[in-house]
Amino acid sequence: MRKETILTHNWYFTKAQQKEIPTYADKAWKKVTLPHTWNAKDGQDGGADYHRGACWYLKELNVYDIRIGREYAIEFGAAGYDAIVYLNGMEVTRHKGGYSKFRANLTPFLKKGKNTLVVKVSNEACDTIYPQMADFTFYGGLHRPAKFIELPETHFDEGCWCASGVRVWSDVKENGDALLHLKCKIKNPYHADTVRYTVQNQNGAHIAELYTDAKHGEITLPLQKVHLWQGILDPYLYTVTAELIRHNEILDHVQIKHGFRTFRVDPEKGFFLNGKLTPLRGVSRHQDKLGIGNALAEEDHMTDATLIREIGANTVRLAHYQQSEEFYALCDAYGFIVWAEIPFISKMLPTAEAHENALTQMNELIEQNFNHSSICFWGISNEITIGGDVEKLTENLKTLDKLVHDLDPTRLSTMAQVSMLPMESEQNHITDIVAYNHYFGWYGGTLTDNEIWLDQFHAKYPKRALGLSEYGCEGILTYHGDAPKMGDYSEEYQALYHEHMVKILHERPWLWGSYVWNMFDFGCDARNEGGVMGRNNKGLVTFDRKIKKDAFYLYKAYWTAEPMVHICGKRYAKRKGDTITVKAYSNMPTLILSVNGMEIDKKSANHIFVFENIPIVKGTHTITVSAGELSDMAIFEITDELPEHYTLKEDPSEAGVTNWFDDKTAPTDITLTFKEGFYSVRDSVRDILKSEEAGTVLANAFGSVSGIKVKKSMLMMLADQTPEDILKNPDTAKRFGMNPDEVLALVNGELQKIKIQK
Repeated sequence: MRKETILTHNWYFTKAQQKEIPTYADKAWKKVTLPHTWNAKDGQDGGADYHRGACWYLKELNVYDIRIGREYAIEFGAAGYDAIVYLNGMEVTRHKGGYSKFRANLTPFLKKGKNTLVVKVSNEACDTIYPQMADFTFYGGLHRPAKFIELPETHFDEGCWCASGVRVWSDVKENGDALLHLKCKIKNPYHADTVRYTVQNQNGAHIAELYTDAKHGEITLPLQKVHLWQGILDPYLYTVTAELIRHNEILDHVQIKHGFRTFRVDPEKGFFLNGKLTPLRGVSRHQDKLGIGNALAEEDHMTDATLIREIGANTVRLAHYQQSEEFYALCDAYGFIVWAEIPFISKMLPTAEAHENALTQMNELIEQNFNHSSICFWGISNEITIGGDVEKLTENLKTLDKLVHDLDPTRLSTMAQVSMLPMESEQNHITDIVAYNHYFGWYGGTLTDNEIWLDQFHAKYPKRALGLSEYGCEGILTYHGDAPKMGDYSEEYQALYHEHMVKILHERPWLWGSYVWNMFDFGCDARNEGGVMGRNNKGLVTFDRKIKKDAFYLYKAYWTAEPMVHICGKRYAKRKGDTITVKAYSNMPTLILSVNGMEIDKKSANHIFVFENIPIVKGTHTITVSAGELSDMAIFEITDELPEHYTLKEDPSEAGVTNWFDDKTAPTDITLTFKEGFYSVRDSVRDILKSEEAGTVLANAFGSVSGIKVKKSMLMMLADQTPEDILKNPDTAKRFGMNPDEVLALVNGELQKIKIQK
């Protein structure tokens, strides 16, 4: 039988460069536990300056029983992003990609006694590994668990993609009967070896037992009236066990949870689960947390899943990379429909090596997670045209889509498009279904632009299934007011934004899926938004998972049946005036408002209850909103002046515009000049932003090209790019009747007027 040992403790770590493969850890090395990232702090504090480079891990493995015919391996849950594994000074394997499992066969290098395991891990920029550019921190480290594994010579073969070696899938008929398909791959099988498959229901009762020869390994089991996996309503899971048998001995075994379900997407009606219309309404999740980066422990994954279940979401987009196998298993158990994807995001690299890396990561994502019944969609890219609709992009997307269907004909492919991509784009017809990321009402436009755009697309392409892959708004708990507006970062505006969005989505069940961006605040060291450094604040829950914002309870009111009531604005604790407005979210039909124990008002409403012009006097008051025995309470103090910190004091130089090209005509001479000592489009965004004047030019130009209000702080996400690279986008340039060369010439001409700051 296989033996697995989790390697959590007694790892040593250093950022120091090593002239040769280290053989021991001296006093300069720091003792750490896995999971571990070296960017837990500096990847979340802002400045776009977190450590990106090669670091080293070392661990002593004491192995005293090495048996002939056994295979010994080390398995890493993930290493960000480029990892080389050494044992006793010899290179064992190299893995490129920061989010997938990989395994190294140690057998040829292992010796009895003490062995020195060394892993060199690098998260520095590399033009052959995705992601290249994105709005999140690229944490480095061994940020998922590691295992030492001992295998018999003959065992279920994980193959080069580190899969389980066993595949389970099913076909369910309309009458409830099913065909359970079982397939395995075995390394070094003997002619007499057999595989036993057993099936148990969720209560542990034995359902079936069947055998097949190991060389073939594939069999189909008919079952009658199976209990369906019905998402969050009834996430019923069977247990399938595959055992490899030789004579009277079990050599190896693999256990898999399986949910019987059917699904389909109708472009005019929406998503169907087991024949029932089930509009997918949920959240996206980044896999990181305040103070620990992306090195999450099992209890952190459980906390996230529990919060997602509490809000009532029935789907999760696990963005923008393969996430931990523990979380996919939790999605199976909690009934979340999952969109899983690879980090082919924001910018495509033109090299064959980079494309091969995208294909490799797709192979790993699907092979390693095929058996998770919660997964219904494989995502091939996210906002990939931000870096330009470059040559071979469409071809590469088609290649990725074909790979998805070759590897897994049982699921659908999808992609998330950037808002600026025209509806008519050929790329919208590559995958089975498509979705867009839209932020109307936050980065630009108005809230009603959301439904206008969605309805226009649906009317123009009624046979294309459309989803909303991202929508969201920053909400920072410090900022409050009675007149919230776009761009003020207040918790009240975030709530208003989501009030609009949840309503229009509820009215459009034909949208196959929608995903709040994001369930949790997350790390982006390049950001400086709303006075908060190093993070994206669009979460419904704070980065540390300790505070649920008001918008969280809005969705809970819409998406859950368990009775609830929540008073909004509790952090807007100081108010002024002789009347106040109290807002509450609830899934109850009627609420009663009381002030200091006295009933004041009673309202019936649909999820959002607004009690206006409640008379109040100076001092502290207890506000209660109730429905029968269900109630929530808030304390408000009426004062003459509101705290200054309720309003964001933003640097006026940060204000963006969207009409920079309006008073400019296409230049007759598009030759780029490069005067020494002056800025140009070939300087990095990081260097240009050192000058307030040059940074303003860049922010205004980028805002005009993108059609959204761009602040200089937002450009730090592009810190190591050049304007020349970014502005070579023919689609956006067309908005002004210009080609990319003319746009570049205009921007370069303005930058060439500004002296470089030393």
